[in-house]
Amino acid sequence: MYSNYGYGYPFQTYYPYPIFQPQDAYQDWQRQNYIKGQATWTEGGTTTQCNIPWSYYQYMTAAVSSNSPYQCGQTLKVKNPQNAREIIVTVVDSVPNVSATNINLHRKAFEALGANPAIGVLAIEFQPSPELEQVKWGGKYLLEVTQIAYPNYHVTDYLFVEKTQPTSNKIKEIYDYTLQSQQERIKVRGTVVYNPTTERVISFDIKEL
Repeated sequence: MYSNYGYGYPFQTYYPYPIFQPQDAYQDWQRQNYIKGQATWTEGGTTTQCNIPWSYYQYMTAAVSSNSPYQCGQTLKVKNPQNAREIIVTVVDSVPNVSATNINLHRKAFEALGANPAIGVLAIEFQPSPELEQVKWGGKYLLEVTQIAYPNYHVTDYLFVEKTQPTSNKIKEIYDYTLQSQQERIKVRGTVVYNPTTERVISFDIKEL
């Protein structure tokens, strides 16, 4: 089903079956570490309510309900409980008349959770303003670098490999990414070394496996 929310472009959201949202998750907003909800996906459009493009951070973006407390530019950590994949998305738009626990992800973000867009709706858990380093470096920084390096591919899955501390001011993290194009599927390993105090990147590297 295609829905047009009146923002000047067709906001394409795919609902293959009726959605029933857990209202208790919204009522327990401040008390839960994770909020249970559902994610749909969209291809986005040229304009947004936040004046932040859907392509921001390589499409790791989302629209939230106009009834939710989340603001433009805020980050959300979204988790697929079926495979434990986590990503960080930025709020770029809002959708009226939907549940406060529904998040409309860009298709690339939906796929980065390891979900097939054909399912249309995905049960998720999410947190506002995440601070987990593993998600920050693997689910955002290296993910963005990988997507920029492979513009004709999209990330369909990623896996945390290891985290080490070579010296007191260096932390090294490694992640594997699965990328898909119309012709092939490849795996890429991303490595980032950063200073845990300043959070400045010292070096990074990506290579095909």
